[in-house]
Amino acid sequence: MIIAGKYSFNNGLEVVQKKYSTHLAEIEDVIAQVNASELKTKESEEKTMSGQLLYSPPLLNKAFDREFLSRGWDKNKRVPCDYPTQFYVDGYKPPKLRRGAFRAMDFLKGGLGVEVQLGKYSFMVYNVCAKMTIFHKLGFIDTGIEIVPMKEFANEMSSGVSYFEQFVWDLEHRGVADIDIPVLVLGICAKPDPQ
Repeated sequence: MIIAGKYSFNNGLEVVQKKYSTHLAEIEDVIAQVNASELKTKESEEKTMSGQLLYSPPLLNKAFDREFLSRGWDKNKRVPCDYPTQFYVDGYKPPKLRRGAFRAMDFLKGGLGVEVQLGKYSFMVYNVCAKMTIFHKLGFIDTGIEIVPMKEFANEMSSGVSYFEQFVWDLEHRGVADIDIPVLVLGICAKPDPQ
């Protein structure tokens, strides 16, 4: 894979280069080592109706997991969500949760949080504007990196996913709030075939 776009949210690029240059080099290597061409499947053949092979987000996520873990990154730092009940209206009693709720960061290393967002289209802005802020407030990270597909790559994926260009537009139009942490957004796509 290659990095095809970089967006510096709240001075994310500058902070990452200054504080986490070694980590950034590892992340760039992780991206380069993921061979997207090996991760196409026919799992959504019926959706495309053309039978073309599409990139599989679950397989891509597994490849990223393997590469990050081999470099000593912590995976899935989970924080339990103890939901407050004092805001329920009189007479409402929710059913007991079957499993505990939590928030998780994909990868952490030395104050840098990384999210790889290749499957859930709605979570990109949430990751930067809520989850990373929460993990910062809890003392786990001070800076973040979000890895997302470029539009051309998202178009070849087997599930609906947002993409770098839309994400940048959203963040540009939202603006930076005083609670936002520095985040570097990396847009990725498959290596072009040699011609």
